[in-house]
Amino acid sequence: MADWEIWLTIVALAAATAATRASFWVVGHHINIPKRVHEVLRYAPACALAAIVAPDLLLDTAGHVQFEYSNPKLVSALVSVVFYLLRRNMLETIIFGMAFFTALRLLHVF
Repeated sequence: MADWEIWLTIVALAAATAATRASFWVVGHHINIPKRVHEVLRYAPACALAAIVAPDLLLDTAGHVQFEYSNPKLVSALVSVVFYLLRRNMLETIIFGMAFFTALRLLHVF
């Protein structure tokens, strides 16, 4: 790829990002979203997060599903869920989950 193609790609992506973000300001209150769609959109962030996190937890480096207790990521996630249910603090859960995962890896438990 030539330098001008790289810069053209960067400018095009920046323009596309600015246009999509500015569209909400330009259109603003002129479009009415149905109540049902508005309710469904509340779950979009959780679904996007699950779509990003689930493959990382369940797939190994070769792309095979590793749904067993020898998977340190999965074990750490399950322990973190239990920790969250007990403490109800997201920051503590993140710190605890990462510390637990790091301990598993450093101690070569699996």
